[in-house]
Amino acid sequence: MIPGAREYGVEIEIDDSAIDEVLAVTPADVEAPAALTFARNVFIPLTTACRYTCTYCTYFDAPGQASLLSLEEVREICARGAAAGCTEALFTFGDDPDERYTEIHEQLEAWGHDSIHTYLREACEVALEEGLLPHANPGDQTREQMATVADVNASMGVMLESTAEVDAHAGPRKKEPGQRLRTIKNAGELDVAFTTGILVGIGESWRDRAESLLAIAEMHARYDHIQEVIVQPVANNERWSEGSPDLETMRRVTAMARAALPEEISVQVPPNLAPARELIDCGVDDLGGVSPITDDHINPDYKWPALRELEEIAASADLPLGERLPVYERFLPEDLRTNGFDGVAADGTAGATDGRDPTTERMWISPVIREAIAADDTAGERYRDVLESTP
Repeated sequence: MIPGAREYGVEIEIDDSAIDEVLAVTPADVEAPAALTFARNVFIPLTTACRYTCTYCTYFDAPGQASLLSLEEVREICARGAAAGCTEALFTFGDDPDERYTEIHEQLEAWGHDSIHTYLREACEVALEEGLLPHANPGDQTREQMATVADVNASMGVMLESTAEVDAHAGPRKKEPGQRLRTIKNAGELDVAFTTGILVGIGESWRDRAESLLAIAEMHARYDHIQEVIVQPVANNERWSEGSPDLETMRRVTAMARAALPEEISVQVPPNLAPARELIDCGVDDLGGVSPITDDHINPDYKWPALRELEEIAASADLPLGERLPVYERFLPEDLRTNGFDGVAADGTAGATDGRDPTTERMWISPVIREAIAADDTAGERYRDVLESTP
């Protein structure tokens, strides 16, 4: 049983034989992809506050030092992103920052909000107004918190990181695997297209890695909602000096991810943190979200690659490279999917139309997001152009 899972209402057990099967996978056992994709985004760190104090993370600032972006700042970032051809507004902040940081709570209250999630909703609405599709990654969320923002997001995400309890999740309020799984479950119950992933090199064992991947696969088997799984190595920074996993480790764990997950889930590596060129043949088919105008605020020491570098990675593997939206096409209803779509439609979207019955068909994108993608305006045209270009 995964530590704390039952405590958070997640009944999940991973069979030992399945773990052994995944552990036996090598890069030679998986196939290279037919194409590579990426998303063009802006990175919006809504606040640098977090209730957790993981020893590998440089994202959080100590109480008294954390900041909160104003809606005017959010609008300016989004406007620049839209002008640069981006389609995604990636919102991040630490878990329940207003719980631990008095100044963040007071600022939110002064702006008329009783929680960071109601403020996130307003920020997502700003992104939509400026012509970007929101993808929020606000850490652990209760079902109520996620429901507050789900309909103004094209997709959402949280890194599982690991099903293991590791020392790197230090402090009195440490991350709990069960709570992470509960967040992934909440997304499935709320019909949210979801991104998750594992963090490699924070003290987990090989068995933990296999179990983590199978736990994600199990949650997807229940809800059909995982769109991509990130295989991310921990990287040295001012708070972490334990080193990063070597190339052999990354190749093996990436191949394990491809073998453990169903074909419709993309396997992603971040090209600013992982040796992407050497991992493509291990089953990687997505290079994540990269930004032409903003930094990777979670890993500020590691700059986003330019589009030219992504093209070089694809060329080195002799693969086509295409842009995608923050929500994968299989989660769109049939009338928004392209004529060339030949993937596996997410459960409930096959044949869905504007007149579908929400009590019987799953609604992966809300009317708000549907309207944005279908709109007869510059943003809608940009979204549809990206859809048409996705390999």
